[in-house]
Amino acid sequence: MFPFSFEWVWDLGHLVFHGALWYALSILGIGLTYCILKAAWQASRGEEHEHGHH
Repeated sequence: MFPFSFEWVWDLGHLVFHGALWYALSILGIGLTYCILKAAWQASRGEEHEHGHH
């Protein structure tokens, strides 16, 4: 069943599940976007990350 189906019923269980799903997907998407943009920014500036070797 999909939300655009005419048989779909928005009850409490669906609201909680979809709310948690989209919250988690949003956090993951924001995190991945940040990492990709930061890597692209550092690559365009020619910066290299140094690992703290002893």
